[in-house]
Order: sequence, then C-alpha cells, then structure tokens
Amino acid sequence: MAWDFSTDPEFEEHLEWMREFVREEIWPIETIEHDIGQAELDRIYEPLQQRVKERGLWAAHLPPELGGQGFGQVKLGLMHEILGTSFFASNAFGCQAPDSGNSEILAIAGTPEQKERWLRPLLAGELKSAFSMTEPEVAGSDPTRIRTRAVRDDDGYVLSGHKWFTSNGSIADFLIVMAVTDPEARPHERASMFVVPADVPGVNMVRDVPNMEHPYPHWGMLGGHTEIYYENVRLGPDALLGKEGEGFLISQQRLVPGRIHHCMRWLGLARRAFDMMCERSLYREVRGGLLRDKQTVQNWIADSAAEMQAARLMTLQAAWKMDEYGSSAARMDVSLIKFYGAKVLHDVIDRALQLHGGLGYSTDMPLEMLYRYARHARFVDGADEVHRESVARQILRGYEAPEDGLPSEYVPKRREAAKLKFADVLDAVSVEG
Repeated sequence: MAWDFSTDPEFEEHLEWMREFVREEIWPIETIEHDIGQAELDRIYEPLQQRVKERGLWAAHLPPELGGQGFGQVKLGLMHEILGTSFFASNAFGCQAPDSGNSEILAIAGTPEQKERWLRPLLAGELKSAFSMTEPEVAGSDPTRIRTRAVRDDDGYVLSGHKWFTSNGSIADFLIVMAVTDPEARPHERASMFVVPADVPGVNMVRDVPNMEHPYPHWGMLGGHTEIYYENVRLGPDALLGKEGEGFLISQQRLVPGRIHHCMRWLGLARRAFDMMCERSLYREVRGGLLRDKQTVQNWIADSAAEMQAARLMTLQAAWKMDEYGSSAARMDVSLIKFYGAKVLHDVIDRALQLHGGLGYSTDMPLEMLYRYARHARFVDGADEVHRESVARQILRGYEAPEDGLPSEYVPKRREAAKLKFADVLDAVSVEG
C-alpha cells in the first residue's frame, strides 16, 4: 500500500500563511475571551473571515458549487492541525464545529429548498447552527437509544424530547435534531434528522451546561453546550432531512470525517503544549541544573515527540484512505486515531503542565485551559471504550478459533508437521548419525 501525504507547493504556501495568521491574529483573542460578548467576538471575526475568503481558504470542507474549496481529507487534516492550536481559529475559516458538520449534512441530505434557506446563509457566515443529538437520560455514545420523538401528523411532525450538550445551541439560528420516527424499526433505522428553527414555539433552551471547559455560566457565547426541551414543536414536512429512518446513516457520514478533523486539531493543541514544555526546560533551574538536563524531562520530551508523530501519521493515513476509498474503508482507522489521539493530547499537556508546576496550574499560562479541554476528548464523538470495542471486533473478524482447540502456534503440533515437511533431511541426519 502506497501512502502519500504530500501536497502541492501552492497549498504548502497556504499552510505557511495560516500558521502566521492564526498565531498573530487568533491567539490574542484567547486573552480577552472573558472581557467580550458574542457581538464583540463577531466584530473581531468579520475582517479576519474576509481575509480568509480572499485567500481562498473559506469553508474548505465543501465542494466549490456550495461555496467551498473541495479539499480532500488530507489537506483538510493539515489545515485543522494549524487551526487546532486555538479554539477560536476554526470560526475564522468557516469550518468550525458544529457548523461544518451541519453544512455537510445539508449538502448530503438537504433538498434544493433546504440548501437555499439554510446551507448557503450558513456558509456565508450569516447564520449559526447547532447539532442536537445527545440526551442526558441515555448513553451519548449510542445514538440508537435516543428517546426524543418526532410523531407524524397531517401537517408534518410534532417533536418532543430532552437534549443537552447541544454545542452552540444558545447562539444558533437553527438546529439539526435527531429524533425517533419509528420506534418499532431496527435500531439503526428508527431515527431521522430535522431542521428546526431556534425561534419556533416549543424550543425551550434551559441553560448552557457548566463543564470543565467552561466551569461558569456561559450563556449566549461561542462554545456553550446547551440543554434544551423540545415541547410539542410543530414542524412541516419540509423539516425532514433525507428520508425517514436515515438519521443514523447521515450522522455517520458527518461524524467519520469530523473525527479526523478532531484528531488533527488535537495534534495542533498537543504541539502547542509541547513547545511550551521544551521552552520551559531551557531556562528553569532545579537542583543545580536546568530541566533539560534531567533524564525524566528528556524522557517526557522524547516520548511526547514519538507519540505525536505516531498519532499524526495514523491520522493522515486515515485521511488518505478516506480520500482514496471512502469513509467506510477508513472506519477502523478513524476509531484507532480517536482513542489514541485523545490519549496523546492528554499526556502531552499533562507533562507540560507538570513541568511548569504552579505556573502551569495557574491561569497565567494556557496549559490549565488546555488540560480541562483535553479531558473531554476521551468521550466526545464516542467514548474511548466504544471505539476500542469497535476496533477489536473488526480485527477479530480476521481470525478463526482452531478446530482442534490447540493454538495455531502450539509447538508439539508444529513439530509433527515439520517432521513430515522435512522428512528427507531428518532421515539423512539419522543415517549419517
């Protein structure tokens, strides 16, 4: 199998421009995040987004006919590695979650009318969206168990249910909601997706759930995770995305490439923490010497470099396979990088924080913020345990239990087979002896 992650010189120039742009224009936003509201943040983004559009890098995940650039997953992965260095970068490039995933859903399953009403304004940055699937009453890693219902009636559907961790729900103009339309169908055919305007009666937004990333009230700001009650929300038949029962299928088409982007963004964050760790080792003195001269620190730096490189190659290989053969062919690769990449992110940040001691634990450095964010990587888009189980199942399909109950490598059995295979040689040895 040939793996080729190279890109053309023109695209390499784009990546170099992005590195400087994100560091110089986006990173500073982090330091004033708590001093501004969403309106001020939008004002900061407006000229930055214009520069990205002029550069031809806006909404790169979608085809040109929808206002995107049509980049494949390898190129998108390399872009997201740079964007991942700051939580604010993706919005400047029109490929932020959940808008990017929702735009892909609308591109895949939307009617021409739905694309005109929702997709084009979303891509233009005129609307914000949210994806509403996770429910507090059931395991979020198993979307086949959701309880929210969309019941058909003469005029369309009536939507009722309880959701939470609907990212950006409190600033969304519309939501894409996963709801059961046929509870008697097979598990993966019970749910459907609907476009729900945020201002229709019955969409009751309770709160943005405080969490490790945002421990304090965060209502009405980018990055909030909203709890919502849908109470008898009346939807027309034009709210349905795709066909009834296709919700799970559509979600997988959204989530598989999205996981590659997650993992590349995590590598960007890990690299940022790694840089802080290396810099710290060069000037911090402990017990008569610099940190860089201590074997433990050297081990941390070497281990981090190896783990990041492994995760990067695994992720780019998954992206390459998706570009070449489609998302189904890359499903196991994506599950592998999902849990491995999350561990690398956590471990690199943890080492960097430990090396900074009290300074790293304080908010004078971004490490504590990165550390809190890193913990959610182990369950977002499917818990680690679910992906490990999926990988193991797929691997084990390539094996069979021995019919005689003895291991294939059982030496006494292999010795008997070898004696038959090399009988002439063994007989000659016996005669000579």
